[in-house]
Amino acid sequence: MARGQQKVQSQQKAQEKAAKLKKQQGHSAADQKKAASKALVFSCSVCKSQMPDPKTYKQHFENKHPKNELPAELKDVQA
Repeated sequence: MARGQQKVQSQQKAQEKAAKLKKQQGHSAADQKKAASKALVFSCSVCKSQMPDPKTYKQHFENKHPKNELPAELKDVQA
């Protein structure tokens, strides 16, 4: 009788371990870095920093490069 209970417990433990591995598969550091780099589409023309949207890019440019003239692609962006 004890062996039957041990078998059930072993199967449950194996299922939990498999579920953890399956959940972890899509969350590796490399996958996260790839997804983050895809989101960073705008690049600062002065320092080459990457930003996700034109609003953030304009704020960055105004704060970090106040002496430089605003690039043409940012002139019509509302901050």
